[in-house]
Amino acid sequence: MDFALVFKHYDMLLNGALASLQVTLGALAMGLILGTLAGTCRISRRFYIRVIADAYIQIIRGTPMLLQIFFFYLGFPQIYMMMTGEGISPDPLLTGMIALGINSGAYNAEIIRAGIQSINTGQMEAARSTGLRHVQAMIHVILPQALRRMIPPLGNELIVLLKDSSLISTIGVAELMYSAKVLGARYYTYVPFLVGAGCIYLTLTFSFSRFFNALERKLSAGSGARENAGKIPDLG
Repeated sequence: MDFALVFKHYDMLLNGALASLQVTLGALAMGLILGTLAGTCRISRRFYIRVIADAYIQIIRGTPMLLQIFFFYLGFPQIYMMMTGEGISPDPLLTGMIALGINSGAYNAEIIRAGIQSINTGQMEAARSTGLRHVQAMIHVILPQALRRMIPPLGNELIVLLKDSSLISTIGVAELMYSAKVLGARYYTYVPFLVGAGCIYLTLTFSFSRFFNALERKLSAGSGARENAGKIPDLG
């Protein structure tokens, strides 16, 4: 086991890490959009909207992520050919990002739903009394307050998403795990490259964890300062 090979091919591993970050951040952005829509629809007053949102969440959370990746990469092109008679060759990177984003959206939906429901119902009533519509009150009043409470679970979701991005190596995306596997096969030694990839994953997850911890402290401090500013001082 020659660990010097890791430093010799560090550029390939770093390029793989960049691809992993690209997929992770793209999937997170898509997951936040889908999660916000599904999470708010989950508590909608309209029954059919709740049913659609719940079906999406249950299907995605009830099936393996690897199955979903294969479905979008292998199954969807076959369905498209059956419907149109034309074949398509999906881009592995984009397909992986979409599959991870849709998967993340289902988990983010529950995080966002719980965050919204943690806000006192009086906040919505007060916002509506000022003339705001339900959607406007949700966007301008409820969601900003709920965001502070959603930071820790959303940070955990990002870390899980980064680690799960290794699954898209199965469809040929040259991300970090794929790069480590290719280099291991080239030199017939896998341990050094797997250890190197593990160190990069650990560095990234630790950095994200510290960032979200600092963000949570900053938001909590800002919230506490605003609450204290609104209090009437005790002159007694």
